Amino acid sequence: QLQLVESGGGLVQPGGSLRLSCAASGFTLDDYAIGWFRQAPGKEREGVLCISSSGGSTHYADSVKGRFTISRDNTKNTVYLQMNNLKPEDTAVYYCAADVVDTIPVQALCAPHGYRYLEVWGQGTLVTVSL
Repeated sequence: QLQLVESGGGLVQPGGSLRLSCAASGFTLDDYAIGWFRQAPGKEREGVLCISSSGGSTHYADSVKGRFTISRDNTKNTVYLQMNNLKPEDTAVYYCAADVVDTIPVQALCAPHGYRYLEVWGQGTLVTVSL
């Protein structure tokens, strides 16, 4: 079975930081493009940060550029989303996903509706940024 398991969400004050983890089983994460997505109530799921399998291409949403970074720990088969200087508008359920078919250009994954092309998803973890 191909699975992703997320952790690390929670309640944080504005300006604070969180690190989300996405652990893979059944496949090797560094073989595939990975995306982090989020969905707030009443809004469409949006791409936050996507990275190619090679790591040579990374795409950020304008709203998080300079604040969020992605990294891989291949020894743990885990990808991380480091979120700094969090803002209330970052409040959402965050998902990680993998393009295990690996045929879609990474530029398309974080584009509007790009989430359609990622086949394996985590369960989501809630991030709430509030005083």
